[in-house]
Amino acid sequence: MAAASLNLFKLSFLLSLFSNSNLSVWPGSRGGKEGVAPPTCSRIECPSYDVVHVGNGYEIRRYNSTAWMSTSSIQDISLVEATRTGFLQLFDYIQGKNNYEEKIEMTAPVITQVSPSDGPFCASSFVISFYVPKANQANPPPAKGLHLQRWESTYAAVRQFAGFVSDSDVGEEAAALVESLAGTVWSAAIDKSHSSETTKEYTVAQYNSPFEFEGRVNEIWLTFEMEEADAI
Repeated sequence: MAAASLNLFKLSFLLSLFSNSNLSVWPGSRGGKEGVAPPTCSRIECPSYDVVHVGNGYEIRRYNSTAWMSTSSIQDISLVEATRTGFLQLFDYIQGKNNYEEKIEMTAPVITQVSPSDGPFCASSFVISFYVPKANQANPPPAKGLHLQRWESTYAAVRQFAGFVSDSDVGEEAAALVESLAGTVWSAAIDKSHSSETTKEYTVAQYNSPFEFEGRVNEIWLTFEMEEADAI
């Protein structure tokens, strides 16, 4: 009974991470600080990366090979609601609802890969993913309704922003990232990697618990491929 109560508390706690409330008492700017690693990653495991370049309003990272347990595509007009739906599946997964009945340590960030719709009132496509800890990456437990993504070494243009993620923010932050990259070699590489997409896909990364009112970090990622020699 005590274990069930604790799991319910954990679920309530973590779900509020994906609340769409953008609290009016939130102090200061929503802008992040490029080149600063999310503080959460000093407490729980995060994917490792190298900072390749720091620009005005963005940084370029090279992520090492990573594994992500991912939901199927969720169609919704709200990123917040889609992320909440997907996170319920992932929370069950790490609590042992998988083929091995194995509990898995929480990691950060939880990411939402966004394939934007063509119009403001059309559903977008969202895939929510949990970073698989290194201890489980060789043989992650499979689970119904989830699939494994293995990323090879991947580049990402990253923009950080503070506060609680809301639907109105993510589009603005993604547009600001694209604007800050304009005219750079990184922008050309991103355009090449996303050339087959009708609307450019991006990723929202969320790191913090809802009770952390200072030092909150969220990120917009534009992932891309690039020859290592071109990135130096």
